[in-house]
Amino acid sequence: MHATTFPALYYRGLQMRPAYMGELREATDLLNDPAALRARMAEDGYLFLPGLLDRDEVLNARRSVLDRLAEQEMLDLTQPLMDGVLNPDVRLAFRPDLATKNPVVEHLLYNGAMMRFFDHFLGEPATHFDFTWLRAKSGGADTATTPHCDIVFMNRGAKELYTAWTPLGDIPYEMGGLMVLEGSHTRADVLGEYWQFDVDTYCVNGEKEDESLKWSWSKTGGSFTKDAIGVREQMGGRWLTGDYKMGDVLIFCMQLLHGSLDNQTNRVRLSTDSRYQRASEPLDPRWIGENPIAHGEAAREGLIC
Repeated sequence: MHATTFPALYYRGLQMRPAYMGELREATDLLNDPAALRARMAEDGYLFLPGLLDRDEVLNARRSVLDRLAEQEMLDLTQPLMDGVLNPDVRLAFRPDLATKNPVVEHLLYNGAMMRFFDHFLGEPATHFDFTWLRAKSGGADTATTPHCDIVFMNRGAKELYTAWTPLGDIPYEMGGLMVLEGSHTRADVLGEYWQFDVDTYCVNGEKEDESLKWSWSKTGGSFTKDAIGVREQMGGRWLTGDYKMGDVLIFCMQLLHGSLDNQTNRVRLSTDSRYQRASEPLDPRWIGENPIAHGEAAREGLIC
């Protein structure tokens, strides 16, 4: 990992100290060695794979999403469509509907290079969730993703599950792409209880939610904290990010704390989260089928607290 001079980066309007930021370590040199990939995943909690996907295929997926946003009159069409310039006052964040029944996005994520990689990495046939998390982040200090681990959202199936974060467009630093907290996947001393949490559980015996820190996470939407600066001070390490290009993929484990930075531009920041596991292991039922139930009333489970 080489030293990087970062531009001014912000999280929810607060500037991040350059000394506490770092650049992701690339793993493309390990692509022909699945054992080395698994060892790197255990060490870092992530694999940063620039150029894993075909740039033209990513470009086609980007176009399909921008076409939908244009139809919804979200984009400033006095500017080139592919620039993704938003109309003034448009605020966007989580838009999985832009990936629903979108064959171009589905082909990119669930065929070809992506699936070949996971077959290779896992050492046996891989499968994926049917639900695709798509984020269309507008600019401003109110759309940065707060620090969380994915396990709290999808822990009812296979325990070895991976997220692939795929930018649908070049995402330079000032657009505020994904950041991961260095070494956080090993910090059971801080995160262990949180990793056991399920965002769709609730108390059935009348215990007040604020009597246990565990239940306070339901109030954050499943985030471990909303304070990216404070949690880094608590846990140490650096927030790692990159100057992302179309074709890059960042793959990480369920226990890695991650979030995003502020988008400082007037362009929409497009990315997807998709999930992969061994086909031989059970799938979390919330995220599979033609119309996954996802989170909400149908997914809730009551517990004696």
